[in-house]
Amino acid sequence: MMGKFAGTLRLSRFIVRQDRWRYVWWLFGIVAMTLLVPPALDSLYPTQQDRDMMAATMENPVMTAMVGPADLTHYTLGVMVAHQMLLMTGIAVAIMNILLMVRHTRAEEEEGQAEFLRSLPIARNSQLTASILVLLAVNVVMAMLISVGLFSLSFDSMDLRGSLIYGAGLGAIGLFFAGVTAVCAQLSESSRGTVGLSFTVMIVSYLVRAGTEEFPPFGWLAQVQPYSENNMLPVIFLIIGSLLLFILAIVLHAKRDLGSGFLPSRGGRAHASIFLRNPLGLAWRLEKTAFISWSIGMVVLGLSYGSVLGDLEKFFQSNEIFASMIVADENSSLAAQFLPMLMAVLAFISTIPALLAVHKLAGEERKSRLDIVLGRAVSRVNLLATYIVLALFTSLVMLSFSALGLWLASTASMDEPFAFRTVWQASIVHFPAVAVMIAISACLIGVAQRATGFIWLYLFYGFLTLYLGGLFQFPEWMEKLSPFGYVSKLPIEEMNWLYAGGLLAVAAVLFVVGFNRYNNRDIQG
Repeated sequence: MMGKFAGTLRLSRFIVRQDRWRYVWWLFGIVAMTLLVPPALDSLYPTQQDRDMMAATMENPVMTAMVGPADLTHYTLGVMVAHQMLLMTGIAVAIMNILLMVRHTRAEEEEGQAEFLRSLPIARNSQLTASILVLLAVNVVMAMLISVGLFSLSFDSMDLRGSLIYGAGLGAIGLFFAGVTAVCAQLSESSRGTVGLSFTVMIVSYLVRAGTEEFPPFGWLAQVQPYSENNMLPVIFLIIGSLLLFILAIVLHAKRDLGSGFLPSRGGRAHASIFLRNPLGLAWRLEKTAFISWSIGMVVLGLSYGSVLGDLEKFFQSNEIFASMIVADENSSLAAQFLPMLMAVLAFISTIPALLAVHKLAGEERKSRLDIVLGRAVSRVNLLATYIVLALFTSLVMLSFSALGLWLASTASMDEPFAFRTVWQASIVHFPAVAVMIAISACLIGVAQRATGFIWLYLFYGFLTLYLGGLFQFPEWMEKLSPFGYVSKLPIEEMNWLYAGGLLAVAAVLFVVGFNRYNNRDIQG
């Protein structure tokens, strides 16, 4: 039996040594975000009366669909923290495990590193098993840090048992998606396909959970309810599910050839299309599948967000206390005031495929594939411009599709739906900010290619300050450190053309810097 997993522990140590700082930053971000919330909520809702008023605002289908169920009759600080943060943190933990598992499995296989490792005296399943063990350790450490950290805050309603179950729930959801990704890595023959399949499972499971709280895995996580029910049974189910997925992944891995996947790949044409004679056609061919997948995903997300607007309007009208807290503009409807926040969230998500499109160039360079392209009559400036144009086009399409989905759902759920132009303008107003994010990535590709991962931290910072700024009471200058802090909140605000023009000017300057440095630095390969 040990012969089938020979070299697993040695490979585990190698993986930890190789990516130790990546683990540190992921753990720091998730643990810090978790531990910042309870003090912030305690300062915003210092008395039980304040928390009961907040609980009254949660008694509607919209909020239940977004954050899950909770014991609203005893809405203590601990219950509030678990109710508002457990699912959102669970999504962050799922993303961490998806990206790390892909990096350790299919990505290394795609880049030829797995073949090199297999030339050493290790067993066939050792690399996958080592990746599973490493992520098991990462999730256990994360669960312990969160549990100890929450309990050490010394709030009366956040006892040791609830804190342990809170951390265990997040660790279990992390392991579950590590298992999902391990299976997807056996099905798809590329890292990009593995990421797409894994994120599809994550998004679909979250959306379906909004309709039925029993649907795994997020439905099970929502049923844990730390600090109130302290239900450990869903955590056990998640762990059992993770083990079954790991076993399935190992069995599938032992049956397939290196570099292949169980999902059949479509055969290509005998002769290349005329569009592949230029860099833009080649880049589009490489990105087409991801583009279509993300387009469908943005429409679905827009539909899910738009479907709550009708219930939201009715809830606000029937709750005078909450309406008095929310209404800031008597000339705008309650749904219109809620629209900018929805479009901001969709804009942040739309930024992801745009950044992935421009980062594809850096990935091709790391895989030593650019020499083939640059060996022809293609300049570096032309090559970089190709991926920038594709990224900008992607952002425009994603913003438009998210607006389309939200508008279609709102027409069915609202008595007085928005005009499509109103929703589209509220979405497309984020384009200058997205362009700045793309320009930063292009600049990093030219100046410091290894630092391109910084853009994901910066995107998360922007989301944190804008989406959770009101909760944490961040000062305005912190929001202005992100380009999204300069976006006009249409339709309840007037369009600030100065800010929009300034963002586009900043993007243009960064593009110029990126072009200059990319044209003058060495190409890896």
